Amino acid sequence: MTEGTETTSAPAPEKTPTENGTTETPPEEAPEKATEEKEKESPPPKEMRAVVLTGFGGLKTVKILKKPEPTVSEGEVLIRVKACGLNFQDLIVRQGAIDSPPKTPFILGFECAGEIEQVGEGVTNFKIGDQVVALPEYRAWAELVSVPAQYVYALPEGMTALDAVAVTTNYVVAYLLLFEMANLTPGKSLLVHSAGGGVGQAVAQLAKTVENVTVFGVCSKSKHEALKANNNNIDHLLERGSDYTNEVRKISPDGVDIVLDCLCGEECNRGYQLMKPMGRYILYGSSNIVTGETKSFFSAARAWWQVDKVSPIKLFDENKSLAGLNLRHLLFQHGRADYVRRAVDNVFALWRQGKVKPLVDSTWALEDVGEAMQKMHDRKNIGKLVLDPSLEPKPKPATPAKGKAGKEKKPAKESSEEKKDKDMKEEEKKPAENGEKNGEEPLSNGNSDEESKEKEKEKEKESS
Repeated sequence: MTEGTETTSAPAPEKTPTENGTTETPPEEAPEKATEEKEKESPPPKEMRAVVLTGFGGLKTVKILKKPEPTVSEGEVLIRVKACGLNFQDLIVRQGAIDSPPKTPFILGFECAGEIEQVGEGVTNFKIGDQVVALPEYRAWAELVSVPAQYVYALPEGMTALDAVAVTTNYVVAYLLLFEMANLTPGKSLLVHSAGGGVGQAVAQLAKTVENVTVFGVCSKSKHEALKANNNNIDHLLERGSDYTNEVRKISPDGVDIVLDCLCGEECNRGYQLMKPMGRYILYGSSNIVTGETKSFFSAARAWWQVDKVSPIKLFDENKSLAGLNLRHLLFQHGRADYVRRAVDNVFALWRQGKVKPLVDSTWALEDVGEAMQKMHDRKNIGKLVLDPSLEPKPKPATPAKGKAGKEKKPAKESSEEKKDKDMKEEEKKPAENGEKNGEEPLSNGNSDEESKEKEKEKEKESS
């Protein structure tokens, strides 16, 4: 048995009299029409520009699209982005070679700086108008981003947004490598790969804050002159791809105390062989897996198999250490946000003291992110690559119109009638041209016989 419920009937609509005396019931307002009017009254959602990865692969998968502006959740702050940092990790994400990537499409980027526009519930250490830098897990390359407050850091007075993205990721990684993991002390020596990149330059600068430290830097030969001219902190520049281990042995026969490797693959074995007893080898990247524009399973497999398997007994016998650093995992998987915040505070303190001076290679508009990525992929940057949402994109070169075969279009062929008319006109011109060439006067317009008769009559009158 189910309980019955009383329902009150709605009052019948009033009938209105018409001209012929009959009454008419007005039609009820359709519910669909009411909802349409409400939709018209509500404003459309605000949009922003963002760098979106539409699919894993080459540069064509990276597009600038309009996306809805993010909303602020509890514990988050909304940042108006002024600068974004480009890191090699972003290239690995684009190819899909990173672990546990999100499903496409999604907004790229792990580093940005700007001004707080909104503060979510529960956030007490930030307010609207604060200048900050953030390390979100994706979504940084946009005009607006909402980030949990634990991954946001207040900028010291005088630091610009551009300086912030050139300092934060690169120098925090360098700081953790040198002082938290390698235990850098006076008199030690170290070798760093990709010495011309953002982290490589940060390592060289921070290493020189310690007395009597010798820095060996490996990078492309084309960067050597530029690095030497730019207040270089590297004592010995070595050419990438050469037998640099022998060059190190010539200068330091016992090897080095610290090896910092962001390449992986074959360099792991070389680095291990260069270490002194009590030496430390630290891997903080795997850029050797990025060889082409798209993901290569062969490159990843080769980088893995080229690495010798070192047993703990060998480390014990040789008094050597192996370690690794992955900042993204430290923040988002291992829950060490407070540990990273202390490192950021120490780096910002060194910046205030003038011991940290970031080197910016170039600044790009969001629309030119593909060119910036290509420059980093080709290892042509010296220092940090920065994206600026306020910049206008580079003008695209104009290309001439081309046909199907890629050649310039030829004029259209004449029709048969046009060609026939043209030939007739040329034939009419020929007699006139021939007469002029022979010294003859051109014929008059049909009045030549009458004129000759009048001239003969005039001659006869004169003779009589």
